Amino acid sequence: MIKQALISVSDKAGVLDFARALSAMGVNILSTGGTAKLLADNGVKVTEVADYTGFPEMLDGRVKTLHPKVHGGILARRDFPEHVAALAKHEIPTIDMVVVNLYPFQQTVAKEECSLEDAIENIDIGGPAMLRSSAKNHKDVVVICDPTDYAGVLADLQASGDLPYEKRFALAKKVFAHTAQYDGAITNYFTSLGEDKQHATRSAYPETLNLHFEKVQDMRYGENPHQSAAFYRDVKKVDGALANYIQLQGKELSFNNIADADAAWECVKTFNAADTTACVIIKHANPCGVAVGANPLESYSKALQTDPTSAFGGIIAFNRELDGAAAEAVAKQFVEVLIAPAFSAEARKIFAAKQNVRLLEIPLGSGLNTYDFKRVGGGLLVQSPDSKNVLLEEVKVVSKKQPTPQQLQDLMFAWRVAKFVKSNAIVFCGNGMTLGVGAGQMSRIDSARIASIKAQNAGLTLAGSAVASDAFFPFRDGLDVVVDAGATSVIHPGGSMRDQEVIDAANERDVVMLLTGTRHFRH
Repeated sequence: MIKQALISVSDKAGVLDFARALSAMGVNILSTGGTAKLLADNGVKVTEVADYTGFPEMLDGRVKTLHPKVHGGILARRDFPEHVAALAKHEIPTIDMVVVNLYPFQQTVAKEECSLEDAIENIDIGGPAMLRSSAKNHKDVVVICDPTDYAGVLADLQASGDLPYEKRFALAKKVFAHTAQYDGAITNYFTSLGEDKQHATRSAYPETLNLHFEKVQDMRYGENPHQSAAFYRDVKKVDGALANYIQLQGKELSFNNIADADAAWECVKTFNAADTTACVIIKHANPCGVAVGANPLESYSKALQTDPTSAFGGIIAFNRELDGAAAEAVAKQFVEVLIAPAFSAEARKIFAAKQNVRLLEIPLGSGLNTYDFKRVGGGLLVQSPDSKNVLLEEVKVVSKKQPTPQQLQDLMFAWRVAKFVKSNAIVFCGNGMTLGVGAGQMSRIDSARIASIKAQNAGLTLAGSAVASDAFFPFRDGLDVVVDAGATSVIHPGGSMRDQEVIDAANERDVVMLLTGTRHFRH
């Protein structure tokens, strides 16, 4: 039974209505500072904690709830007679509900102009103490740290006057996760500062790195059936990220589905949806077909031509709403996962007849993960994401032959695709579509040959094509292979000791060559 609640929140969303409902149930409400003022100003009967404890807030509010009358009322176990006797002896009533959320530390330190003093002032002390005390004693105390839980708690109280243990435990788990994340953010911030913490710039890589993810689901198995797995989402909910998907239909996603879907989505969203429609087909984390067109149907039809064999059972992503015409074409092939920012009613109807196909709706966004990770034995490699998209004005023409506008367009398209192909990567393109993709070979020459063979198998000509290489050509032999296959223009990073040898070869073969100065290894 909830007789007394302590409410003290930084995020005041929904708290007024929640407090009103509690008060209407006869719950005595304790509060502090701004929360108490908000409630009192709006007619909710409230007792200030300072009046309750008989000890005034002090040190600019740093000390207000750190008092035995508060923590004794929270931590006392009602099923321990000695605890009940201690409360009676010291005239401490029980506190049956604690509603607390914390000072906005993460939002504060996210600001570029944040000073160490600002950061320190936004470290909550009393809030985490009350939350942890309540969560520890969750059997007797309902604890809420998230405003989205208000409605559910009220519904239970109004229905039965109490919360079942399972819900109390769920709220307590949420609190421990929340306070751990909060402490982790403080650690990340402080260990990112240099020796002179008052004036030092912050390192992007703190001495101690705390990561926080929440589980989305358990997987049936991992990359292979003998491996276990689960899918976790970044608690920051990165804008436009795969982890924010809404599954409209289809079977449960597998480990490999999610890995391949991420590769498809990250590639397709780099194409500006305001300018063109893009389609990306992924198989085993590599693009096997990418194209742009006037509409989803055209972009899909072009992308499929690159490698229809590999596209079987693949992952397909679009950067615009999938309409009925494209859905009808896609539905003719076996596809594991289909991704788009939206699906038209006609598209939904078409795929309703194919209930095993997983439809994922993901809002477009430009957000990026803070870090990119690679797990190694006993450790973790951490880097910034490969977010560089080379612009036309950044590339350098190094050949005697100058590119035509069409060649420039094809080269920039090929370069964008190559970024998402496993190294060593060679990508032939033309007319807004991939023609041949060579991925993941130990030799760049082999990747070039495979890309050429892929195009030949698909019945596509490479005559006049553009080629992108994710890293420089260390020798001229790789260039000769792609030119022999039909390429007339090449884009690569440059930076080799033999750059001039390769440039001379381009001039000898009378092909266009562009250097980006940016490498896109993908392991």
